[in-house]
Amino acid sequence: MKTLLITENEVKNLLTMDEVIKAVEGAFREKGLKQVQMPAKIYLFYTKYNGDLRVMPSYLENFDISAVKIVNVHPDNRAKYKLPTVMAVIVVVDPKNGAPIAIMGGTHITDMRTGAAGGIAAKYLARKNIRVVSMVGAGAQARTQLLALLTVYGKLEEVRVWSRTRETRENYIAEMQLKHGDKVGKFVSVENLEEAVRGADIVVTTTPSRQPIIRNEWVTQGMHFNCIGADAPGKEELDPEILKRAKIVIDDWEQASHSGEINVPFAKGIISKEDIWAEIGEIVAGLKPGRTSDEEITIFTSTGLAVQDAVTANLAYKKAIEKGVGTYMEMV
Repeated sequence: MKTLLITENEVKNLLTMDEVIKAVEGAFREKGLKQVQMPAKIYLFYTKYNGDLRVMPSYLENFDISAVKIVNVHPDNRAKYKLPTVMAVIVVVDPKNGAPIAIMGGTHITDMRTGAAGGIAAKYLARKNIRVVSMVGAGAQARTQLLALLTVYGKLEEVRVWSRTRETRENYIAEMQLKHGDKVGKFVSVENLEEAVRGADIVVTTTPSRQPIIRNEWVTQGMHFNCIGADAPGKEELDPEILKRAKIVIDDWEQASHSGEINVPFAKGIISKEDIWAEIGEIVAGLKPGRTSDEEITIFTSTGLAVQDAVTANLAYKKAIEKGVGTYMEMV
């Protein structure tokens, strides 16, 4: 029995966002219908190195897809080691016998499936006449978040970009202009965070902040938030008062309550489980409605699900076989 090894660079050439959105939407639906096994992600905290490691197993029973991802988050990596903040490896397992049928780089898969989740959330929770998107943070995740929104909406009139440094947002805009300039009316580099948020239709937050950076008074009716950055205990990006005004949708209760955008206000008793409208899988499966009026403020808090990784890795595996990509080795 041989295992297919697929490098990170090879994975990058196998996936398109429209395919990943379809796969992840299916995974959300299966979770909403309770047809998956997915323990909450396990954390190891490397406190003295300002980092952590997460292990994420899952099995989608109807699809017969199973995988395990190991992923780190080390915010200092680029400055100290010239490594990505997030790196991942995924093992795809054959449920019939437990054999590892593929081992692949999972960093691009993580970026793509998280971007896809933002696109799916916008599809169900944002207003239809989207014109202005605000990107709060301009790192790797901001790239696939924008790609997913453009896949869903086709075109955007304006994309505002804020980050802590001018260089980061200018580099982001230059790259996105080159890739998506034909689909975006204009990119705006914004120095002031309030200016970035006010009047936006969708606000995407992708920072590692541990204190709220989006203030309640900037938020008006009809806005949608994709909260991506708060993915570990203690992280938060939104003023909790925004949560109290909004329809809150999470990806998974166990994970979100401990590590998503709601984790700090929940721990402080500012919001409760009763304040959560639904999991995104319940909405995709048609068990609960998404947005029901143009006036609602909607929030999707993403922690990242192992089932997203499993279906995306399976997609990469199938396409690698089809295209003759990767190297077979006897691992077991």
